[in-house]
Amino acid sequence: MNAIPRRAKPELALAVQFASGAAELPPRWRLRRWVRAALEKKVALTLRFVDEDEGRALNRDFRDQDHATNVLTFVYADVPKRDALEGDIVICAPVLKREAKAQGRTLEAHCAHLVIHGVLHLQGWDHQGRVEAEEMEAREAELLRRFGYENPYA
Repeated sequence: MNAIPRRAKPELALAVQFASGAAELPPRWRLRRWVRAALEKKVALTLRFVDEDEGRALNRDFRDQDHATNVLTFVYADVPKRDALEGDIVICAPVLKREAKAQGRTLEAHCAHLVIHGVLHLQGWDHQGRVEAEEMEAREAELLRRFGYENPYA
């Protein structure tokens, strides 16, 4: 009997930056597992946790919205010669904590959701239209379920 070959996961170059004084953020190894789970393409990524001031400035400067938001995704290059995506995912730690508490979720579960959400955006997933939103939410829920987290959209 021939074994079915496993498809290799795409390559990942990941830098994690904790630029917020927030305690209780998940460790790097756990963040890496969440990123890897959502990978569909080769990616060079920086995952940065920021404070409210930096989150607000980035959202204001790049989205014209003068408030800190939970997650921002910046795609820098989809370079054919390197065959990789490059980008940053920025998570505002105070917003992450507030939302987790308001939603009755653990910080870890909500962080996993935002990391996966950002990685999907980096790879071209979107939720502007109803159909796109349903597809992206279903994918997020499926990935979160693998880690034992509840569907955040249920």
